[in-house]
Amino acid sequence: MKICVATVLSIALLLGNSVNLRASVTGPVPSDGDGPASQACPMCCQGPAAIPGIPGLPGSLGQPGSKGEPGQKGDIGQSGPMGERGAAGPQGDEGIGQPGKIGPRGVPGVVGPTGETGVKGQKGEPGETPDDSNQRVAFTVVRTSASDTSTSDDTRLPFQATETLLPGTSFDLETGTFTCGVPGTYVFMFSVNKYSSSSNLYVQLRKNGDVVVAGHSTDSSHIEQVSGSAVVVLRRGDTMYLTMYGMAYSGSDHRTSFSGFLLYPE
Repeated sequence: MKICVATVLSIALLLGNSVNLRASVTGPVPSDGDGPASQACPMCCQGPAAIPGIPGLPGSLGQPGSKGEPGQKGDIGQSGPMGERGAAGPQGDEGIGQPGKIGPRGVPGVVGPTGETGVKGQKGEPGETPDDSNQRVAFTVVRTSASDTSTSDDTRLPFQATETLLPGTSFDLETGTFTCGVPGTYVFMFSVNKYSSSSNLYVQLRKNGDVVVAGHSTDSSHIEQVSGSAVVVLRRGDTMYLTMYGMAYSGSDHRTSFSGFLLYPE
């Protein structure tokens, strides 16, 4: 209520000042005569200065302006100084990685000293005797060319090919030697050809170096066959072979041969 009264008074004062100001500027209305009324009064009609009025109320908020154009991109600033190194973080869980490659082999170490001899163990039980009852042994070997001339009765007669060699039969062609692998009774036979130009040929069947049977020819005018056979009891590891003095002839017709077979095992 007090604000309204003050506002009304202020408006009245403003109106009054406005009337006085207009009267002072315009002056009284002139008359048609020459009297004092027709002359303007410069000072007597001017009233006192008016009190400034109350400022007007603020106007309403204007509409926002349109968005301006984006400004130009500024230059990239210089990199700042490197910060201090942070504290180490806690150790993570142990992961399961792929196994690494095998490294190179190291240098061999120094050989250690020989250890003390251990206590001798107990003697084992005798092993079972192998069953050779069904074992078969047989061979036939031949020469395909003439041999060198021998001047000693102890020269072994080598062979060059096998016609028959059953599995388990041991025969060395280079030394012409049969080695017994199955104990038992064996039959051996040999036939060696003497060339006509040879004056003499002696052939011996030997067991472990001892002569079992022998044959010879001294006829230098004919081609002859020197042969022999024997039944021999052999132990495991015994050897049988031929020795000769002279030259044994042979060719693709296999004129020189040596055979043996197991008659029955022990």
